[in-house]
Order: sequence, then structure tokens, then C-alpha cells
Amino acid sequence: MLRFVLRRALWALPTLVVITFLVYVAMRLGSNPVYAFTKANARATAKQIKQFKDINGLYSGPSGYVRGYFKWLWGFVQGPNHWARSIAGKQDVYPLLKHALANTLVLGACASLVGITVGNTLGVIAARRPGRARDTTVNTAALIGLSVPPFVSAICLQMFFAVYWQKWFGHSLFPVSGIYPPGHQGFDLILRAKYLVLPVFCVAIQTMAIYARYMRASLLEVLGSEYMRTARSKGISESRVLVRHALRNALIPVTTLAFLELGALVGGLIITERLFQYPGMGDFFLTAYGDGDFPKMMPWLVVIVLSVILFNLIADIMYASLDPRIRLD
Repeated sequence: MLRFVLRRALWALPTLVVITFLVYVAMRLGSNPVYAFTKANARATAKQIKQFKDINGLYSGPSGYVRGYFKWLWGFVQGPNHWARSIAGKQDVYPLLKHALANTLVLGACASLVGITVGNTLGVIAARRPGRARDTTVNTAALIGLSVPPFVSAICLQMFFAVYWQKWFGHSLFPVSGIYPPGHQGFDLILRAKYLVLPVFCVAIQTMAIYARYMRASLLEVLGSEYMRTARSKGISESRVLVRHALRNALIPVTTLAFLELGALVGGLIITERLFQYPGMGDFFLTAYGDGDFPKMMPWLVVIVLSVILFNLIADIMYASLDPRIRLD
């Protein structure tokens, strides 16, 4: 196992370099950082523009992309103190990125906990009585959940719990934007949780649907296997067969899917975060992209790639832990 982890960690480095280089080139070709800088700094002199190009490695010509990338990479690995400042506001990028990442991790973790727990529970309930009323109900609800895009569910939640709830009862039940009221200072767990309810539920809807169907299919396959029939023939109770034998094997593909999705959640909540004006990684990227803020977009990209690689590695380790027959080495 240790050898596998070390080998994957070593492979992660060239993978990270290749992916970030390709996206670096794509960003340089698809946007104009110099134009964004001059737009935000209308009185910038030729000397200041040249300094901006040098700091960010915005060299011209085909070889300029390679030189510029490795100049940016060297500054990045040296630490946040060596990162270029953002174009908009000339702020340090790291504090903004750290704040956005923390908010997204809170939202993603809460939504995943709710979605995976409820989804797997519904999948088990459906698999226990295939073809019956509750199986049909779970499948229908899961299909509806998968069919509704996040932006539709977000708007519906906002309309119901803010607009109509205000109309019916004189006050909204849950806030629909931000993480705290304007002007709030300090940490307040109750207030923070209240602002999290709607975005968490919006993300969890599709997560519940996915895991309900996935767990149902996986558990039905395990329950119909020969070793399960052997376990029942030995007189083991059905509940023990389900908990001690069936669920452990059914959770193998579900666990792999869970960690792969967790890695993608770090940068995959763009629509939800923008609709709820939630200051996370998705909102961070959209703001940076809208401003053409190259110094903010590149660190964001590295964090996203690293999260995907890391959670892929964790998924492989968990896969082997759940099934000792799997040898990663």
C-alpha cells in the first residue's frame, strides 16, 4: 500500500505540471491579461505595463508561453508571498483564495454528508423490496432529482422560502444569499447554519438522487450473488446478512464514487455559489474570470487540480481497504 501511495504521489507531480501548463496556455490564448490590467488601471504608464508583464511572465512568442509558465510556477511554489497581486484592487491573492476555499469546503462537506447519507439510506430501502411501492417511489424521486438542474432547484428554493414564505407568513424562513447578514462580524454557528440550509439542500438534491440509484443497483447485485445465498442457507438472519456481508461489498463502488465527487466539488459548485451569492471557489473563479484577473485564476486552477488528484488517491486507498482481495501494489 505504501509503495502504491508513493508511486501515485510521484505521478501526481508531472500530471499537475502538464495540466496546469495546458490551462495556462489556454488562458493566455483565450484572454488578454494585459488588456484587463490596462482596463483596471486606465492611467498605467508603459513602465507599469511592462512591470505587470514581467511579474506575471507574459512573454510574447511561442517560447514565451513556456518561459512564462515556468516563471509563474517558480513564483507559485515559493509561497504566497511571491504570488503576483490581483489586477482588481491589487490585493494579495492567497487570503482571498483561502477564504473562498474554506467556504466551499464547508458547503461541499455539509451537502455531501446530507446527500450521501440520505441517498444511500434510500438506496438500501429500495433494494430491500425491489419492484414494490417504496422501490418505485425512491426510483421516481431519484429520477426527478437527477432531471432538475441545480439552477432550477436553486431558484425554486429561493422563491418558496423567501418570496412566497414572506408573502404567506410575513418573514422569510431562510436567507437566500451570502453567509452572514451585511455588517455581521465574528463567527455565529446558528446564523451560519441558517444561511447554509438552502445552498446545501440545492447541492444535496442531485447527490441524494445519484447515491440512491447507485446504492440500489450495487446492493441488488450483491444480494443476488452466490455467497449471499450461502450465508442465508447457514441460517444467518437477514438483517445480519445485510449489514455484515451485503453492505460492505455494496459500498465498494459507492465509496469510490463518493471520493471522486468530493474532489470535483471543490470547483464544481460554480452555479450554486453564484445564484446564492455564496463566496466560495466558484464565485471566486467567476469574479476573477469576469475581471480577466490572471493572477487570481492560476492559483485557483492549481487548487482544483490538486483536489481531484488527492481525492482520486484516497478513493483507491479506500477501495483496497473495503476489499482486502484488491492489491494496489
